[in-house]
Amino acid sequence: MANPENGREEAPEAISPHYDIRLPKLPWHRRVQIPIIAAAVFSVIRTVGPTLRFEVVGGAQHEAFWAAKKPSIWAFWHRVILPITWYARNRGIVVMNTTAFDGQWTRKVIEWLGFGTAQGSSSRGGLRGLQVMAKRIEEGLDCAFTIDGPRGPRYVAKVGPVLLARMTGVPIQVFHVGAERGKTILKTWDQFLLPGLFTRAVIIAHKPIYVPQDADSEMIKAKHEEMQKALERVRDIAEGWYAMSEDERNRYRAEFGP
Repeated sequence: MANPENGREEAPEAISPHYDIRLPKLPWHRRVQIPIIAAAVFSVIRTVGPTLRFEVVGGAQHEAFWAAKKPSIWAFWHRVILPITWYARNRGIVVMNTTAFDGQWTRKVIEWLGFGTAQGSSSRGGLRGLQVMAKRIEEGLDCAFTIDGPRGPRYVAKVGPVLLARMTGVPIQVFHVGAERGKTILKTWDQFLLPGLFTRAVIIAHKPIYVPQDADSEMIKAKHEEMQKALERVRDIAEGWYAMSEDERNRYRAEFGP
């Protein structure tokens, strides 16, 4: 918008804090880092990803939704963003993406891998991001949340998928990825998982969670807790998968399905 007094362009004002999706102002050295970090991360994913050998436990239910062109809302812990980004590439899945520095380079990476993005976070533009995701669901696309991102606390699920499920009527499907070999980066807030080259990986997918579209605050709280518990359970199973006996793994395969 032009200022009639000085003729300069001015940034639009935010309608409210929840609808502010303007990118934060960053110093020049941070802006320069964005494409460099994005290229480095993309290179790692492109190197490691093709060597991973995935087994999916419980994935048939999602594939049925996919085949019927019925969208889902996916939720997973930030720790496993590298292997799942490779596995789910080029499907047009829309991911909630923070407008902060980390989100700006992350956005480049995931868009290069065939994802869509909805700009917003729990602190800036969150409701606007949910509105964008709801529109994409209406268009038949899946949506996904790194549910404890962008900065944690680790393994504490945010309520976004529950609110989106209430808005749209589509189910939440949670999952976790475990790797037979890999490195946990302990200095990162999410204890980031870097799978080893040519390793096996398992994806454990929980049964769908539905949220009534007339859900009140108590029901939203209950569904949020249900999602939290489901995320914890699939995490614990996937993380311990390669320490289990084959009989134990078969019991989970029977429970969750192919």
